[in-house]
Amino acid sequence: MSIQRIYAEVSAAAAAFALVEAHPLNDGNVFVKAGLQTSVGNTYFTSIYFAGYPYSMPKVYITRPTLPTTPHRYPDGNICFLHPNMWNPGRHNLTFVLARTAKWLNKYEVWRVRGAWPGAEVKH
Repeated sequence: MSIQRIYAEVSAAAAAFALVEAHPLNDGNVFVKAGLQTSVGNTYFTSIYFAGYPYSMPKVYITRPTLPTTPHRYPDGNICFLHPNMWNPGRHNLTFVLARTAKWLNKYEVWRVRGAWPGAEVKH
């Protein structure tokens, strides 16, 4: 994990999103908390973990409110905001992750109303 890169990306992401904070972990690493608001005005809080970053895609968890079982989530609860094979450490960063998380949250809200996940899906 590149701690310096993450802190730089937190600063850049804070310019695009209202609530983005880095928090230390006991092992010397860091995770990010972010608050995102959907197009209908609902607010969600996330925790983003960076094991293997930037070469591995971060794991994003929706921490508040607690979500029911939903499509496009992995068994440990993190959301599938991007197919893992599409992750590009030279191109993708925290701002990208937050934007994709915001998109996932808006799709989640459509799913809750319609019962079908909107948009294209890639099986994996």
